[in-house]
Amino acid sequence: MVVFDATMMLLAIKPNVNPPIDEETGKPVENVEARINGLIEKLEKEKTKIIIPTPVLSELLVRAGSDTQSIINKIKENAVFRIVSFDTLAAIEVAMMGRQALNGGSKRTDTNFIWAKVKYDRQIVAIAKVQRATTIYSDDGHIRTLAERNKIKTLRLVDLPIPEEDSQLTINFEKRDESITETSSDLNQKDDSNEEEFKEN
Repeated sequence: MVVFDATMMLLAIKPNVNPPIDEETGKPVENVEARINGLIEKLEKEKTKIIIPTPVLSELLVRAGSDTQSIINKIKENAVFRIVSFDTLAAIEVAMMGRQALNGGSKRTDTNFIWAKVKYDRQIVAIAKVQRATTIYSDDGHIRTLAERNKIKTLRLVDLPIPEEDSQLTINFEKRDESITETSSDLNQKDDSNEEEFKEN
């Protein structure tokens, strides 16, 4: 099993949104749709499930407008996807991450991120760990850092190969949701402008 974060799911549903920036070139990643479709097609052939943690689903549906139920239905109808809730075992994993951070002098693992985002990212990584996911697909630097600390491999969009022939796979989203307005970069930088509104509990 593997995990998609909110950015990767947004790109899977609507590949024409602004893609993440390639850290090496400083330019947007190219061939987004081919990369995403090629990955999903490969995972389907390998019978590998793509886990969508409920925190990821929530973040995605914030941008889904009135089409919320339609997107949920279409995800459930596609056998490659599996929605996974934040359960007791995941909560225990998050608690362990918190204790490790406190032992290091802070309940955050990275002071560059606000506390609300830290909790959100820990939930995603905890679900991935409990489900024994082999890889998290994410362009979010903090999620990648947490995953690596928990011995989970991470891959960015730019790391995905471009298929020799463009994949014809569609994710059964017949209508791209035009109400999804945020770019993938917006997701990675969510809440940064409101940092002062959040206080550490």
